[in-house]
Amino acid sequence: MLLFTVILFSVFYLFQINRMTYALCIQKEIPEEKQTKIFRAINILITILLISFYIEVYTAINL
Repeated sequence: MLLFTVILFSVFYLFQINRMTYALCIQKEIPEEKQTKIFRAINILITILLISFYIEVYTAINL
């Protein structure tokens, strides 16, 4: 149940972060070739954050 909840939250969170990143790229008029690097970096960092969040919650529950 915990895994399903975290995955659902993660998908929503990644979608929102990508939406905000896209808005930033449009507002700052960042070239298309740089946008892919920005999206990749942000998505990797957010994924690491979400995985560490899951591990933290999972270990706290199982103590």
